Amino acid sequence: MPTTVSAYMATAADRPLEPATIERRDLGPHDVLIDIAYAGICHSDIHTVRNEWGRTNFPVVPGHEIAGTVSAVGEQVTRYEVGDRVGVGCFVDSCRECEYCLAGEEQYCVQGNTGTYNSVGRDGKPTHGGYSTAIVVDENYVCRIPEGLPLDVAAPLLCAGITLYSPLRNWNAGPGKKVAIIGLGGLGHVGVKIAHALGAEVTVLSQSLKKMEDGLRLGADHYYATSDPQTFRDLREHFDLILNTVSANLDMGKYLNLLKVDGTLVELGLPEHPIEVPGGPLVFKRRSFAGSLIGGIRQTQEMLDFCAEHGIGAEIEVISADQINEAYERVVASDVRYRFVIDTSTL
Repeated sequence: MPTTVSAYMATAADRPLEPATIERRDLGPHDVLIDIAYAGICHSDIHTVRNEWGRTNFPVVPGHEIAGTVSAVGEQVTRYEVGDRVGVGCFVDSCRECEYCLAGEEQYCVQGNTGTYNSVGRDGKPTHGGYSTAIVVDENYVCRIPEGLPLDVAAPLLCAGITLYSPLRNWNAGPGKKVAIIGLGGLGHVGVKIAHALGAEVTVLSQSLKKMEDGLRLGADHYYATSDPQTFRDLREHFDLILNTVSANLDMGKYLNLLKVDGTLVELGLPEHPIEVPGGPLVFKRRSFAGSLIGGIRQTQEMLDFCAEHGIGAEIEVISADQINEAYERVVASDVRYRFVIDTSTL
């Protein structure tokens, strides 16, 4: 029999989220039933709930930063047992056959992966996410959360953590490399911790210096205000790698000029308007402008293990279910340091 669980649901773009009950599918042979303990609030949740990307299928239960405990397993499950601490990120399935799935990079699945919410599963039914008390997921799309990593601070790592870890690894951040992170928010603050743990020299580029104390505490070596024109003069041709975590449309020419020869600027946010990239700063210094999207299951597990080894968790504010709508307003107003996490026991 399907499992009925409590959830917080969006029924329309112009309505607040509200309590609801949803059904989770029967446990298949390779499925695990996860009792959700915590679910992070990602800005993507807000974009989806408010239909700001124009592709929301209501009703929808958001949440793709999920941490909890296995409470039941299908008869052929080999990876997990009841009681295991686990996490679920941005997708819960993929084609499993294309070159990217076979390479462990399911986020780039040719047929498109199945989102944890606002997608359609193999059973033809809508997927619903982590703002709920339990979820059923194929064992191949679940990650183990190491014992040393508390579930509440681990939850945001399933999206924010891997979003930063993947490009830092792909572009070889480490000792001898100068890395800049644009924005110290829900994404950027985790990136600072990870880049520091990888051994890179880390600089935060923020609009103002109001979070400078936090940035240095989290592991940044330097902190500059981008509202000060002197910043762009002092740091010209300085960085090997710049990660842009903000979704605003920036003057990319100014930031590209902060890269050394062969440096790369990686876009992680999705601005409302098309990004304008001037050719000059790319051509004359052999620089690259790139993008990156989360990571595959294998790399997400690697990230969780790395964060546990280095004591890295998100900086969080735990909230109850009745604070979700208020939390959305605060995220939009940048009034959170640095990630809201829902205590799902309050559902």
